[in-house]
Amino acid sequence: MGWLRFNQRVLELAEDADTPLLERARYLSIFAGNLDEFFMVRVAGLKRRLATGVAVTSATRHHPDELLRRISDVSRELMLRQARCLHDSVAPALAEAGIRLVRWEDLDADERERMRVLFHGSIYPLLTPFAVDPAHPFPYISGRSLNLAVTVRDPQTGRTMFARVKMPAAMTRFVDLGGDRFVPTEDVVAVHLPVLFEGMEVLEHHAFRVTRNADLELDEDETDDLVQSLENELRRRRFGPLVRLEVEETISEDVLDILRRELGAEEREIYRVPGPLNLAGLDQIADLPRPDLRFSPVVPAEPDALAQEGFFDAVGSGELLVHHPYESFTTTTERFLALAAADPRVVAIKQTLYRTSGDSPIVESLIDAARAGKEVVVLVEIKARFDEHNNILWARKLEEAGCHVVYGVVGLKTHCKLALVVREDDDGTVRRYCHVGTGNYNPGTARVYEDFGLFSAAPEVGEDLSDLFNHLTGFSRKSEYRRLLVAPSGLRSGLMQRIAQEMSAHARGEPARIRIKVNSLVDEEIVDALYEASRAGVPVDLWVRGSCVLRPGLEGLSETIRVRSILGRFLEHSRIFVFENGGRPQVWMGSADLMPRNLDRRVEALVRIDDPAQRARLVELMDLAMADATASWRMEPDGDWHRVVRGDTGKRLLELQSALRGDRRMRAVDV
Repeated sequence: MGWLRFNQRVLELAEDADTPLLERARYLSIFAGNLDEFFMVRVAGLKRRLATGVAVTSATRHHPDELLRRISDVSRELMLRQARCLHDSVAPALAEAGIRLVRWEDLDADERERMRVLFHGSIYPLLTPFAVDPAHPFPYISGRSLNLAVTVRDPQTGRTMFARVKMPAAMTRFVDLGGDRFVPTEDVVAVHLPVLFEGMEVLEHHAFRVTRNADLELDEDETDDLVQSLENELRRRRFGPLVRLEVEETISEDVLDILRRELGAEEREIYRVPGPLNLAGLDQIADLPRPDLRFSPVVPAEPDALAQEGFFDAVGSGELLVHHPYESFTTTTERFLALAAADPRVVAIKQTLYRTSGDSPIVESLIDAARAGKEVVVLVEIKARFDEHNNILWARKLEEAGCHVVYGVVGLKTHCKLALVVREDDDGTVRRYCHVGTGNYNPGTARVYEDFGLFSAAPEVGEDLSDLFNHLTGFSRKSEYRRLLVAPSGLRSGLMQRIAQEMSAHARGEPARIRIKVNSLVDEEIVDALYEASRAGVPVDLWVRGSCVLRPGLEGLSETIRVRSILGRFLEHSRIFVFENGGRPQVWMGSADLMPRNLDRRVEALVRIDDPAQRARLVELMDLAMADATASWRMEPDGDWHRVVRGDTGKRLLELQSALRGDRRMRAVDV
């Protein structure tokens, strides 16, 4: 449920009239895509637990069946709210700006004629109607495809029949009529159904859409070839069981009965909403070249240290902390690996890849390094959800180039973000240059995900990364590191120990405080420890983007705890942990959220920030996010979130991401 409430906050950004108009359309698209993934993975997981009899209660103390009922109710409410936002607010505002989303009945004669030509020339060849009769069983409906359920009557026999027509995947979600006018693709197909069913009488047609279980079940202990087994599972993903059936609210009961029966949909899995369906396709509208209706573009800055000296010299003389997308991913992380590939003094590169883009310059740098004769080891996590196929392709390409590719530790996903470059410096010393990040090595998402990266040539960080890579590629039970906390061996215990230390410091009258920034906080042991710290009087500030099962401000339990969430132009993605440590703050950053899977079933890494200025920078960021003068969503003791954007005087509060974009390191571009 916490994840649904996070998606509700995304929807609230779309509902906010102060958000630039095309960005509101984009938030509607993001909301729809998020909801798809929620059903494909989280709802599917609950259904599987029920089907297999493993119906244990969740972290929120709800039985899976009860949770599915609540999810159905809340999801239905949010989907209707999304439709109202589009029809009552965003679409009218778009129309005022000259961008119109229209239905077939709104088209004039010239537009209808152009659509007729388009249909016969480009759409008709892509369509395949599937009839349902004794000789033609009900066709398989692929997940997330948009379809028309059609009933036709044979005028000669009077017999009524059902058919399904799938919208071509090659078509855009909306057909461009020209002049910034757009019509849903299914409208163009629907009006030309008599062409598909020539000689038949088309009685009715209704759009529908199916969401299927897309989670993978893979027993690594029972497979000899992980890649081959995963490829087989990916092929089976297309045929997963149904978890949601979306239909337009105008659908007839007769047609809905057919879909319900043939697809095996339970009543709570059926969602009637105003059309059009599949609003994830609104990203097509959000991408229109109308800069006056979008966020002002920002060119990330290059850190001052890199502008003054060479990359390896700069990192060698002091650690470098970079904040994306405010500071450039291209001139820092990408450049680091490109320089390493080209530098004749570099002898080895080791890298983890969890998700990366389809045209990744980072992968190309690794390939160039291998072809140049350097030792290149790449740990590719081929089980990264929805990136499995892409990562398999990259793994094979890397292997063909001569890289040593490994797939991590059996039973664990490797989620840490690490790069290690071994270089012979000018004085002949072999030195390790390291990168530890909070986000993926993905140039695409780095432009919209907020993340931190630490570049370091400190010997203890280099030794830690060497030890960890040796653990990932070989056999090792190492759990203690110098400046890293690593899951699953030592991260949970390390965090628990530091929470306990804050309680002890508070009891001694020393400064004590806990500040944490994560994407999700659902781990029961950590939550209980934070409750205990609060009962002991330790102030606890939690900046949680998504799910949070902890409840702040409860008398006798969590009176000293505050929970905030910030959403905006950039997806808050970094993970930061600050412990006051008696007035000598200890600051950590890395890849781990506070979820059982991150702490117990993944390889994660946090690095301790030792530079005083960098520690102060992260503490300042945490305090700014939690300040009452900063706009945010604030969690109430009952778990509800409310958005606070204006102060008592009505003046709009500080927008954190706007403030960071206005930092001296940033340069906004006027368009």
